[in-house]
Amino acid sequence: MQLIVNGEKQIYDISLNISELLTKLAIDTRKIAVERNLQIVPKSCYGSQNLQDGDIIEIVAFIGGG
Repeated sequence: MQLIVNGEKQIYDISLNISELLTKLAIDTRKIAVERNLQIVPKSCYGSQNLQDGDIIEIVAFIGGG
C-alpha cells in the first residue's frame, strides 16, 4: 500500500488504519490532528479508518507558545 504522508511517499506491506499508522510513525496522538484526503478525521475514528492505497495523509502537531 502506498500512502503520501505529509508530502512524502511511504510504502507499507500491510493494510493499516490511522491509529496503526501513527504507532508505526511513533507519533503521540494527544496533540495532533489528522487529515485524510482533505477531510479531518475525528480522533474517535482513528482505529476504524482503514487506509487505502493512494490516500493522502496530513498530520499536524499543535504547538503552544507565547
